[in-house]
Amino acid sequence: MAELEGIYTIWLRETKRYIRYKSRIVTSVVTPLLWLIIFGTGLGAAVRFGQVGIDYQQFIFPGIIGQTILFTSVFSGVSVIIDRQYGFLKEILVAPISRSSVVMGKALGISTASLIQGVILLLLSFIVGISMTIPCFLVSTVLIVLISLGLACLGLMIASFTDSMEGFNLILSFIVLPMFLLSGALFPITGLPEWLQFAVYLNPLTYGVDALRFTILNESVLPLYVNSAVLLGFATVTVLTSAFLFSKKEQGLM
Repeated sequence: MAELEGIYTIWLRETKRYIRYKSRIVTSVVTPLLWLIIFGTGLGAAVRFGQVGIDYQQFIFPGIIGQTILFTSVFSGVSVIIDRQYGFLKEILVAPISRSSVVMGKALGISTASLIQGVILLLLSFIVGISMTIPCFLVSTVLIVLISLGLACLGLMIASFTDSMEGFNLILSFIVLPMFLLSGALFPITGLPEWLQFAVYLNPLTYGVDALRFTILNESVLPLYVNSAVLLGFATVTVLTSAFLFSKKEQGLM
């Protein structure tokens, strides 16, 4: 019960921190909409691909949701560095709960922020002419939770061995943009050169975008169960790894 209470308390703190910054919520929703309207319209007028028989804005809609989850989840790992610099992390660590519970509480809090943004975008799907049914909404919500949990722990993994926000942002600049561009968010992943397909299928976000695209548009490269299995495995590995690295770091063994 102490572990569950600790996870809940940390989750509640992270969630309240996010909700209280109204400008952050507005920005996180307006930015992907601008991508959809401006980028989707401009590039959609120039791009014509025969593999997908749908509107380009509709095609990139699941990818924009994946982009929003990626940026929010991974960049939120900086909260660990901020808590460490201001001494709040030390107060958490003296609590009678395990390091794994601390990581899980933070990961769930970050995932909740990503989930809120994803749900808002799902509700705004009518902007690009997508009809959102209740089953589609529920399955998409579950997928968003899986994607955000894995990516949140990836951000925590990076933050666990980074002592400055500058170093954290530098590492992320080499991770986040390639993950987004190689996820199939903006273009079909079929028909790519073999070496590029290899990089695409190594990217966990690829499976998240493909799963969302199947759920929302009934268009995908891989079956939903394959995408879901990969996302579940990715989330499990990153949760365990981030808990291990965080524990080692805070014990001064790294």
